[in-house]
Amino acid sequence: MPLNEEGFISRVSIRHSVSADAVRTILRALRSGGGNMAQFSHSDFGGMSQWSPGMTMVGDMFNNSLKSKLDAICTELAAYVAQTPFDQGRGREGGEVSYRSPRQASDWWPGDLGTPSAVGAQNELQYAVFPGTRRLAIKDGDHVEIYDTGNHRIFGVAQAQSTDRTLTFTSQDGLVRVGDLPKA
Repeated sequence: MPLNEEGFISRVSIRHSVSADAVRTILRALRSGGGNMAQFSHSDFGGMSQWSPGMTMVGDMFNNSLKSKLDAICTELAAYVAQTPFDQGRGREGGEVSYRSPRQASDWWPGDLGTPSAVGAQNELQYAVFPGTRRLAIKDGDHVEIYDTGNHRIFGVAQAQSTDRTLTFTSQDGLVRVGDLPKA
């Protein structure tokens, strides 16, 4: 990350009384979400959290103060993301620097899907949403299945706590059941 961005992260961290790591985590999630949504997990926000304009969820779900804090941070970071191009910057040798997070060893999905806008897990089910390639990856135990999301812009997820452990996603058209999506 460029030094001036680290300064910005530090200022946001101090202003909102959260760790710099939490701000970095949110910034990465916002960049993955195109600057208008974020899904991440961080202990400063009680675990799994989501944000999009008008919708804020934190792991400590009845903590309205924490929701307000996350909304303020995300709103500020979304404006920053909009003003700073995703792949712009100069490295020490003058070459271009990508702000995209490098692929992590923990990334369980195929690399050709791109960068996910949302990644989550509960019990043995994991999912990753890839709006750039219109794909949804779901991992159940050791099995990974890829689905074509078509025109759905997925921004929310729910998991049934019953024995069938089904995932349901929310898009601009309402609820999307995994069973209704074609396998890719």
